[in-house]
Amino acid sequence: MLNLTQILDLKNEIVLASGSPRRKMLLEQIGLQFEVIPADIDEEDIVESDPTKFVMELANRKAMHVSSFKTHKIIIGADTTVYLKEELLNKPINEKDAYEMLTRLSGNTHQVYTGVSLVHHDSNNSTSFYVKTDVTFRELGEREKYAYIATGSPMDKAGSYGIQDDFGSVFVEKIVGCYYNIVGFPLSRFYQEIKDFNDKL
Repeated sequence: MLNLTQILDLKNEIVLASGSPRRKMLLEQIGLQFEVIPADIDEEDIVESDPTKFVMELANRKAMHVSSFKTHKIIIGADTTVYLKEELLNKPINEKDAYEMLTRLSGNTHQVYTGVSLVHHDSNNSTSFYVKTDVTFRELGEREKYAYIATGSPMDKAGSYGIQDDFGSVFVEKIVGCYYNIVGFPLSRFYQEIKDFNDKL
C-alpha cells in the first residue's frame, strides 16, 4: 500500500484535529499515516460572515488547540462551509433547518469553502490556506428532500448534503473546482502544502 509519509519523507508524525469521518477517509485514501484527535473548541463565538475568514479561523483554532499538547507533531486543522448568496450554511440545527437549506440550494449554484491549517508548535511554524469549489444543484423535488432528511445523513454536513456516499450525490448537476473539497478536504492542494511545510521544518 502507498505510504505518503515515506514518499514525502515527513520529519514529524501527523495528527488530524478533526472528528470528521470523511476527512479521515480521504487522508487514508492517499496513504497518509496519522492520529486522530478531535479538537474541543468553542465555535459559537465566531461571528465572521466572510466564508474564507470563517473556515480559516476555525481550521486554525482546531490546529492550535491540539498543537498545545502535541507540540512535537504536525497538526492538521480543517473546516468546511457552504456559502449561498452571501450567507453561510453550516450544519443544520434540526430537520426543519435541513429542509430549508436544501430548498434554498435547489436550482442554484453555491460555493463550498474548506480552510486548512498546518501547525508545528515546537518549530513555531504554521501555514493556512483555503479552497473554493462551485456546486450547482438541479431542481429538487419535495419527496426527495423529505426522504433524504429522513435518513439523518444531512444532519452532520454543512449545507445539509453530502456528495460522496449517499443520496445527496444525485442533487449535484455540475461542479467547478476540486471534488474532494466538497467532501471536506482538498487533497491536491493539501499534498502540495504539506510538502512545502515539511521542507521548512
